[in-house]
Amino acid sequence: MLPATRNGLLLIGVLFHLVYLLSIFDIYFRSPLVHGMTPHRAALTPPAKRLVLFVADGLRADKIYEPYHNETSGKTEELAPFLLNKLRTEASWGVSHTRVPTESRPGHVAAIAGFYEDVSAVTKGWKMNPVEFDSVFNESRHTWSFGSPDILPMFAHGASDRSRVDTYMYTSEFEDFSGNGDRLDTWVFDEAEKFFGRATAGSALHTQMHEDQVVFFFHLLGIDTNGHGFKPYSQEYLGNIRHVDRGIRRLVDHFEEFYGNDGQTAFVFTADHGMNDRGAHGDGHPDNTRTPLIAWGAGVAKPAPLAAGQTAPGHDGFSQPWGLGSYERKDVNQADIAPLMTSLIGLNYPLNSVGTLPLAYLDTSRKYRAHSALANALQVLEQYRVKHDQKQHTEMFFKPYAPMHQPTNMPEHMLARIQQAISAEKFDDAEAECLQLIALCLEGLRYFQRYDWLLLRSIVSAGYLGWIAYSLLYIFGEYILPDSSPRRSQRSGTIAVLGLVVFAAFSAMFYRQGSPAMYYAYAAFPVYFWAGVLQQVPLVRQIAASYTQLAVRWRPAAFVGVYVVILEALVYAYFDRRVYSAAFALLALVWPLAVSPRFRREHTALLGLWSGVCLLTSVFTLLPVERNDHLGLVIVGGALITLSGVAAWHYSAAFTLPPPGAGVKEARQAVALDRLMLLVQTLLVGVATVLGPLTSKETERRGHLPRLYQLSCWTVLVAATVLPFVHGSRRGRGGAHDQHYLYRLVTIYLAFATPFVLLTVSYESLFYFAYSSVLLLWLAIERALYYEQAERQLLAPTHNTRLSHLAPSAMAPRRLGISDMRLGVMFLFFVNVAFFGTGNVASLASFSLDSVYRLITIFDPFLMSALLLFKIFIPFFLVSAVFGVLNRSLELPPFSLFLFVLSTTDVMTVNFFFLVRDDGSWLDIGMSISHFCISGLFVLFTIVLFVLSHVFVGKVLIPTDLKKQ
Repeated sequence: MLPATRNGLLLIGVLFHLVYLLSIFDIYFRSPLVHGMTPHRAALTPPAKRLVLFVADGLRADKIYEPYHNETSGKTEELAPFLLNKLRTEASWGVSHTRVPTESRPGHVAAIAGFYEDVSAVTKGWKMNPVEFDSVFNESRHTWSFGSPDILPMFAHGASDRSRVDTYMYTSEFEDFSGNGDRLDTWVFDEAEKFFGRATAGSALHTQMHEDQVVFFFHLLGIDTNGHGFKPYSQEYLGNIRHVDRGIRRLVDHFEEFYGNDGQTAFVFTADHGMNDRGAHGDGHPDNTRTPLIAWGAGVAKPAPLAAGQTAPGHDGFSQPWGLGSYERKDVNQADIAPLMTSLIGLNYPLNSVGTLPLAYLDTSRKYRAHSALANALQVLEQYRVKHDQKQHTEMFFKPYAPMHQPTNMPEHMLARIQQAISAEKFDDAEAECLQLIALCLEGLRYFQRYDWLLLRSIVSAGYLGWIAYSLLYIFGEYILPDSSPRRSQRSGTIAVLGLVVFAAFSAMFYRQGSPAMYYAYAAFPVYFWAGVLQQVPLVRQIAASYTQLAVRWRPAAFVGVYVVILEALVYAYFDRRVYSAAFALLALVWPLAVSPRFRREHTALLGLWSGVCLLTSVFTLLPVERNDHLGLVIVGGALITLSGVAAWHYSAAFTLPPPGAGVKEARQAVALDRLMLLVQTLLVGVATVLGPLTSKETERRGHLPRLYQLSCWTVLVAATVLPFVHGSRRGRGGAHDQHYLYRLVTIYLAFATPFVLLTVSYESLFYFAYSSVLLLWLAIERALYYEQAERQLLAPTHNTRLSHLAPSAMAPRRLGISDMRLGVMFLFFVNVAFFGTGNVASLASFSLDSVYRLITIFDPFLMSALLLFKIFIPFFLVSAVFGVLNRSLELPPFSLFLFVLSTTDVMTVNFFFLVRDDGSWLDIGMSISHFCISGLFVLFTIVLFVLSHVFVGKVLIPTDLKKQ
């Protein structure tokens, strides 16, 4: 057992939450890949000798299909006339539905390899393969790929024979978001033309290109780049669709000319993911998951003629405005594209493909369709059998997937019926039986993916509940109950041995089953925690005895009940941000009425400001997360912050203190320097208020980010951020001196206001002003309430004292009471408001990337994400600083309330653990993962906030006579 110390508790808490954060990926999102399968293909001549794949990165389905109203000409036109003409005359088409995460690598893996990458793989690298997998390119005789260095290398490096996949890529520096991204696609089209120029008759390349089972892949990144830089409704994004359409037309003409119109080329056009109106993607919003699919050429079914007035199958309200009702819409899952391409050119089905061949897209002999469907079914069945055998070999009490063991559904019987139907040329029956077998196998694979759910979820639940009980007992023993009787059981040794026996039993079972190493860790924590709880039974008895001795017993019980309700309300707030608005309204109206009449009389203005600012702050969580850029709001918010800085400077004489022991002249110089620092910080906020919108306008006007503006933004951001650290502790004649707490908070507020305004594109700067104001008013009210209570008890000191320098013997830390728990609840509330005040932090896609382009335009996902995360974390820096001052003001034991919050918020984590989904809409799946991760990491975040509170606040002077302030 770790020693019963604060640091020991924090260490075990950090390890526990880091390990258990991975549990959802072992339970809900284990990698679907298995190995050892035999490849299968249709043993007939395929309809096409070659395949051409176009992937328009970031293209939403509706943007290419719907008519576009040109406001300049006043006419309605098509953005992709060539592709839409193919759709009407010789193509099969529909919507390809992607899965989360809607990013480039998972989207390409699904379309080209036929399986959905597990969500945790996104954390293992941006471009390379986190795991080895088979793909259409790997199964081809040869593949030539053109496009981005972010996508092409993953399939070249993952090929079993790397010489089989050739890549032609531009450099990463070419991916500049400040200019028009269509130049990326121009490079691809021009490079393809050069490629055809090198394939002269008699050359080795010419011979190679005329072999069968070859693939040409064109990755077109311009649409995604323009979507990020200018939004999907911009002229740049829409114009790029026209540009891609024209480029594809040129390339199709080159292919037809090069191959002499031999009719043996199949073309597939699709996208890896879509894009929302904010120019972002990644989550499961329908704008991100619905992408186009248009296939034509050899082996692809053409549109079926319809009688006048009829509507083709497949249409719904989404496609109704497109004017394509006469042409059947054939939707597919993104993983189904890989089997389609495989069938068209007669490859082996990728070994890990879970896609279902979309038979409606094929225009081949009925016999070939049936054999293709059979090969598809055999490939999925191979994966099921491998998974079945693995589980049967390792599980102690193996339970097979029951539907596959029914007499009519046994694979051997179904395969026999399929072969008989094909032999009897009952191809429709064979295809239907193949689809049924595929569906059963996929459900069987899903069953084995979920095989350990019950056991693991029980263990994880016991772990979280054990942590709550274990940490709460520590808080009771250290910060609430007085030191008295022994708190550990005399049978602690026996309990420890019993815990080891239980863990050994789990370990033996996991070893027999060949379970991953993490399973041992999952079992170790609940055993450790509950053994620790049982060892502290005397402390539990002491808690119960203390409760029975209370004169008013209902108050603790009522607090516990209300606190659990608040935690559940915060869980609901993850799904509906309006909960925070309702909470602010209650705080504005109820708290002023809950204080004593004397307090209301003496602090009328303070309570009035509190109510007004709470109501103002409540507005932001009513505003939509999806918002367009509004530079006017940026300027208004920046102006308010600047004016507040000027006001702080004007009144700063009241809270700017000289170094202790300094002479008159030196004291005046020190105070003048401190006040000058406030002016400099205020000036930087004003510069950021002007520079941010000006940079956006100049970038939009010129089509690129001017270097001078970029350097200016970086200079202002860095200068403003480092000021509070440089100036936090200066040297005077008497040595390092403390600052007044209010001066310190104002410098922190102004320092982070500059980067926040610089990275703002809408109402976020207004939120920063309101949120900072409500935090400062909360601090003022809590201090006033505490000293009113202390005055009533004749405990309030009557002189200023440096609380940060008090020795333990001078004033022992006081014990926590029920009223102190309110501070923990308020802190938790404000932390959650910081999470969701201007967006949904569960998805970075809900925050605009536009502001990042003021600092960097070359595609760099890590630096861009770091800047965006820095902006998101700024409100947390404020709440940590205020809470640090509040802890000292109220003379609370260090970290006591932080411990209380991090001990109890796992009530929320358990909620989110059972709310994690691996089915349903991709929006729900992605959000459920994000919610659990945020809640599970809260303990780490709380520790970071505690450290930041010390870093930002440092040594501050906290007066204890409010009337003299």
